Amino acid sequence: MSESTNGQNGLRGTTILAVLDEHGVTVAGDGQVTLGQSIVVKHGARKVRRLYKDRIVAGFAGSTADAFTLFERFESKLEQFKGNLARAAVELAKEWRTDKYLRRLEAMLLTSDGRQILMLSGNGDVIEPDDGLAAIGSGGAYALAAARALRRHADMPSRETAEAAMHIAAEICVFTNDNLVIETLEAS
Repeated sequence: MSESTNGQNGLRGTTILAVLDEHGVTVAGDGQVTLGQSIVVKHGARKVRRLYKDRIVAGFAGSTADAFTLFERFESKLEQFKGNLARAAVELAKEWRTDKYLRRLEAMLLTSDGRQILMLSGNGDVIEPDDGLAAIGSGGAYALAAARALRRHADMPSRETAEAAMHIAAEICVFTNDNLVIETLEAS
């Protein structure tokens, strides 16, 4: 069972949101797994997890099997570079882009060490957002818009911002539910 993609590098079937502030980061993900375009096969999938001695948090959007492969490769890179998030992310992105097997993976990663957020794609992209907010997946744009509005007009901690934005995304995106997994890391 995997989540579907729309064939235009837009990944369906999930929403992952990261909200960074001066205290650290919150990464939230929904739990819905869809088969094809219309069948919900799981409501409580865990798409956000801690890596590298619980010092890195990452979430995935895309094919579940592909995401597990990427988590394993990313964890290996984190071990190799002793938890250096940026270096591990760049090395994974290079390998992802050039490796014949990895190039076929249909997933994206959103990761943070509590000080920065990075988005990784199979195109070799490693992107750090300007505003400390990032989202991936089919409901990513909705969650990102909600998080930006909340940040600009409400004085809320990152966890509350992420949770509220994810609930808004779940109200709009049919591929996103409100069964959330939320991980918070303090800035170190």
